[in-house]
Amino acid sequence: MKSRSIPLREVYVWEMPVRIYHWINALCIVTLSITGYMIGDPLSITKGTEAYFNFWFGNVRFIHFVAAFLFFFNFVFRTYWGFSGNEFSRWYNFIPLKRSQWLEILDVIKVDVLQVTHKKINSIGHNSLASFVYFITFLIFLLQCLTGFGMYSAMSTSALPKLFAWVVPFLGGDMAVRQLHHILMWGFILFAIVHMYLVFYHDYIERTGVTSSMIGGWKFIEEDAVIEHDKEAAKSHNT
Repeated sequence: MKSRSIPLREVYVWEMPVRIYHWINALCIVTLSITGYMIGDPLSITKGTEAYFNFWFGNVRFIHFVAAFLFFFNFVFRTYWGFSGNEFSRWYNFIPLKRSQWLEILDVIKVDVLQVTHKKINSIGHNSLASFVYFITFLIFLLQCLTGFGMYSAMSTSALPKLFAWVVPFLGGDMAVRQLHHILMWGFILFAIVHMYLVFYHDYIERTGVTSSMIGGWKFIEEDAVIEHDKEAAKSHNT
């Protein structure tokens, strides 16, 4: 049995609201991608002669709309939690305004993308590159909500979709919005593939419990990295 020579400390990184958001978001993206693809390129399925038996496409649209509402309100909650959650979930981690964050982005690119160095990245939460990528995905989430509810507003009598009625004319018409909505769907799919690869990659290489942390919330961080993080946090608090 292989043992570690470096002492580790358990750190509670991801609070329960963040974990719940993550899994609801994952479920919504899978559901929206499957039903959205079917809406964009419907299958030719018939059963029997009565129209009642051929309403499967209406069910697909209904599932898509329900998942869209859930996705939207889940995203609104995550936006709020970026101001109310612990230090690892707050917005200042996702927007690289500090020089140290940009330097860490370059280090992560060298280690994970180019693989030209073996420098350790001692981030307890997301590293700066991952955080910045997530911030970009949040902007894509917002644009996907705008385009989706913008198209839905033409056929819905609900108050929420009607708030987005301005989106379609603003972005150049129905066809342009549909194309953008479809392209963003493929962006979600590609992001999910890369995300899953990197999660399992870091879990295997770093052995910090990054995969299980999104279930239980705890990660296993080297003692020196935790001490350094606490010093930087105290310094920032004092200034």
